[in-house]
Amino acid sequence: MKKPLDLSVIGAHGLIIFLWGSAFAGIRVGLEAYTPAHLSLLRLLVGSAALIVFAFIIRMRLPDLKDIPSILLLGFLGFAVYHTALNIGEKTVSAGAASLIVSTTPIFTAPLALIFFREGLGICGWIGAIISFSGVTLISLGTGDQLQLNSGALLILLASFSESLYFVFQKFYLKKYRFLEFTTYTIWAGTFFMLVFLPGLGEAMIKAPMEVTLSVVYLGLFPTVLPYFALAYITSRVGSSEATTSLYLTPTVAFVIAWIWLGEIPTILSLIGGVITLLGILLSSGWNVGR
Repeated sequence: MKKPLDLSVIGAHGLIIFLWGSAFAGIRVGLEAYTPAHLSLLRLLVGSAALIVFAFIIRMRLPDLKDIPSILLLGFLGFAVYHTALNIGEKTVSAGAASLIVSTTPIFTAPLALIFFREGLGICGWIGAIISFSGVTLISLGTGDQLQLNSGALLILLASFSESLYFVFQKFYLKKYRFLEFTTYTIWAGTFFMLVFLPGLGEAMIKAPMEVTLSVVYLGLFPTVLPYFALAYITSRVGSSEATTSLYLTPTVAFVIAWIWLGEIPTILSLIGGVITLLGILLSSGWNVGR
């Protein structure tokens, strides 16, 4: 029997698609004046500060002591590793191409969800994964000036895998904590690990053009916080495999925003790789939707 449409879930997907689609162009702007590490730290500091205010307003409870190690680990994977690897990768990979590589996160998420939560993938899902990674290979070959495997693309793939670990294993705790609470805890945890890069951030902020710093503030207030709230909400409602399907349409939005904001025009090879990647993801998604 087909499930009725959940408008709240659809709305959450739409929010994720737009805000994350805009993040890749925002990162490219931020990298004009900040190092990848400083960009990650400042973005997380802005998000964490906003969440402190939010936590006081709603009188958010603190996590149980026994859960803190897991929260620290998931915050490290989902925020510190993800943002830093993505930022380093975007120094050599365009915003649109980066969004396509990150869109493979559901391919990583699906087998992890199968192993730990028995959320099935199926033969079409595995075929889709192989096709998607073939597309990512073409994207990575097409992002440099020469036909060679781009290390930035591999780092973004690492970011995608790290993020998938966060998405899957947060489900253990969404039964105990509200999605707003757990997302806040892990953003704070990721920020804690990034504090090692605090030296030099103040000087970088003084030297950075105002429009670049405002771009980072935007990243901290919107793409860093709101999509994760929305994703945690969707995960709590329908599971981690379906929750990450928002990433399927993010590249389309990212390419449009990067074209308007940055004037980025993708290479032919990256476009071909992008089409192959999306075909693989849609094949995998179509199988999951049809279950």
